[in-house]
Amino acid sequence: MGKIAFVFSGQGAQYSGMGKAMYDASPAAKAVFDMADSIRKGTSNQCFEGTMEELTQTVNTQPCVFAADLAAARALAEKGIKPDCVAGFSLGEIAALAFSGALADEEAFKLVCKRGELMDSAAKANPGAMVAVLKITPGQVEEICRKFDKTYPVNYNSPAQTVVATTVENAEAFCEAVKEVGGRAKQLPVSGAFHSPFMAEAAKGLALYMENVEFSQPEVTIYSDYTAKPYEGDFKELVRAQVENPVRWQTIMENMKAQGVDTVIEVGVGKTLQNLCKRTFDDIKAYKVETPEDIDKIEL
Repeated sequence: MGKIAFVFSGQGAQYSGMGKAMYDASPAAKAVFDMADSIRKGTSNQCFEGTMEELTQTVNTQPCVFAADLAAARALAEKGIKPDCVAGFSLGEIAALAFSGALADEEAFKLVCKRGELMDSAAKANPGAMVAVLKITPGQVEEICRKFDKTYPVNYNSPAQTVVATTVENAEAFCEAVKEVGGRAKQLPVSGAFHSPFMAEAAKGLALYMENVEFSQPEVTIYSDYTAKPYEGDFKELVRAQVENPVRWQTIMENMKAQGVDTVIEVGVGKTLQNLCKRTFDDIKAYKVETPEDIDKIEL
């Protein structure tokens, strides 16, 4: 049998009610939400009953999605399903750090709260937009980006999906340029231009905050969004750099596959990572676990 990877969702698929079914069914999941509430009062209520307007604000999205992600992973482990390696998309990497044992749950949750605050502040001080580009290669996307000021590929998601950060002013013209070469472009409903130089101040702030954060050697291999390789060396630098540099998701998945992963389970909110895996690899089984019923559908 091949290896199992848990991949932790990023922001974008959040919704009112997320995590509630796991909270009600799994003691391990409930413990995650209780921990979150002890540090940031009302987190569970925000996940279960918050409005979409509320949940789309980065300062709320990041702690809420973290809690839903980690709760789903713990519920899976409680059922005896455990990974050989883990990775997380953007904020999902912080939940993956907690699950791997590199950070205590409380430290990881405080870190993701601070990360959300800093990225929210950077987005307000330095407004930007994000555009998902489909049907053309990453190389073509990079070529178009070079024609625009302050425009960067920031999420290398799959051979046919790349997300770009740009200025609010450039977004419409960039979308038109993509259409001209046969691609499809869609502006995303996010509050900032993440994983780009627009987030430089957030990265600096996170580095300062982490001076007092203790990391441990992970108990399970965790891949870095910044390097697309397993964590090694200065963990704080990997967490800092991720905020203002591209997420190399396709390369992470290719590296996991090269190490024998044949089953990927997305834990947390939505099925974005499951779908990316299915569209990129024919020979990897991809599942998503968001509810107790999802666990029953996994065939190992």
